[in-house]
Amino acid sequence: MALPKIDLPIFEAKLPSTGETIQYRPFTVKEEKIMLIAQEDEDGSQEMVATKQVVNNCLLNKDITELAMFDLEFIFLLLRSRSVDNTITFGIMDPDTDEPIELSMDIEGIELTQPEGHSKEVKINDDFMLYLKYPTIDEFIKIAEADIGDPLVNYMILISCLDKVASEDEVHEFKNYTAEEIDQFMESIQGGVIRGIQTFFETMPKLRHEMKYTNKEGKEQTFVIEGMKSFFV
Repeated sequence: MALPKIDLPIFEAKLPSTGETIQYRPFTVKEEKIMLIAQEDEDGSQEMVATKQVVNNCLLNKDITELAMFDLEFIFLLLRSRSVDNTITFGIMDPDTDEPIELSMDIEGIELTQPEGHSKEVKINDDFMLYLKYPTIDEFIKIAEADIGDPLVNYMILISCLDKVASEDEVHEFKNYTAEEIDQFMESIQGGVIRGIQTFFETMPKLRHEMKYTNKEGKEQTFVIEGMKSFFV
């Protein structure tokens, strides 16, 4: 007689970026093993590869390659909350007293923050507008695997977020052009456009959580964590 097949519950949530409803199932032992192996490897790119695999396994009605990185981070935390525990306990060192501090964080209290003034559009001139997109997990993996000392890493990040350039009469999607053609285009734009792109990155939505505690000197401190790496526990 074959062993019974265990049905898993299905949950729903809304993507922070679009409000679209997604469906997902909790981790199984298979996904737990994937995460444990990645953590032992102590390689940032491997952790992202593992996260991609786990979310891809558990996400039921959405193509993972279409997700902005912060959407994927949000889904990963949902999965951990439903599958393991909604509370993460970890230790830090107080910056003033060097004493070890143990903190507990409720995953369900983590929010996606977006500073005011964020826009995916950057004006080039009176005729053309540049449209940007959020980097995906695949693009972050490529960046993580790049040489940290490579001066082109920042340029790689910038290029990964170019979506299209458009006027009232024409639209050019960057995915249809070669790297050389994109380089030539970027070399022709003015510095103000680059600053607009930098603002896009600086104000991009991200997971952020503040935790307050009091150290042994009686001083109230605030510990801030941001991004998936902080929550990879």
